[in-house]
Amino acid sequence: MRKQIAAANWKMNLSFQEGETLLDTILKEAFDLSDNRRVVFAVPAPYLDMAKNKIANSGNVYVAAQNVYSKKSGAYTGETSVKMLSSIRVDHALVGHSERREYFNESNEMLAEKVKVCIEENITPIFCCGEALPVRESNGQNDFVTTQLRESLFDLSAEQIVKVVIAYEPIWAIGTGKTASSDQAQEMHAHIRKQIAEQYGEEVANSISILYGGSVKASNAKDIFGKPDVDGGLVGGSSLIADEFIQIIKALK
Repeated sequence: MRKQIAAANWKMNLSFQEGETLLDTILKEAFDLSDNRRVVFAVPAPYLDMAKNKIANSGNVYVAAQNVYSKKSGAYTGETSVKMLSSIRVDHALVGHSERREYFNESNEMLAEKVKVCIEENITPIFCCGEALPVRESNGQNDFVTTQLRESLFDLSAEQIVKVVIAYEPIWAIGTGKTASSDQAQEMHAHIRKQIAEQYGEEVANSISILYGGSVKASNAKDIFGKPDVDGGLVGGSSLIADEFIQIIKALK
């Protein structure tokens, strides 16, 4: 069975002390994280080392950077390299979150570079893709997401792409309170898996975890995660509330 993942994206929220308290509260809960279940905390860069220390004795719990630069080193003030992340034992990184694309003009080509350097340093990229409301309203979402996949992922070998986690984000459902129905989520996840299968074959496609990222809450997680091609969620606002995120973790298949 594919890895089922509850990934928390704290974005630019919480003080250091608030982050410590949130992690302590969530981690003291008894989860069933054996075999195929995983939890990932994507925390702000100043909290990465703290979070790594907090999860040290928790099985199947990981920490992710919210961003990483496409170059391995150099005169890039303010950026964080894959080698820096690896040196503090961070083994996941978000790549191409919709906010990075929108506010920081990250292109599909740049994201392709980020994915490759992550894989080279044994960091699991959580690659984000998804469409804005005008694209959805014009029924162009399938072609739009296919282009994102092709331009950022499909230069990878089969051995490389199986190391990627994909997160589908309908941008119109992020932070708006709107949520794609579980059927809409399944439809797009199935489309993404089909594109991977056409490029790499069914075995590869069926091994890659695809997360849903759009206003996941405790109240809808079980319905969304229950769909056959949905392998968990990339959770924003609800991951900042301990009780909410605990229930989301428990909703994993």
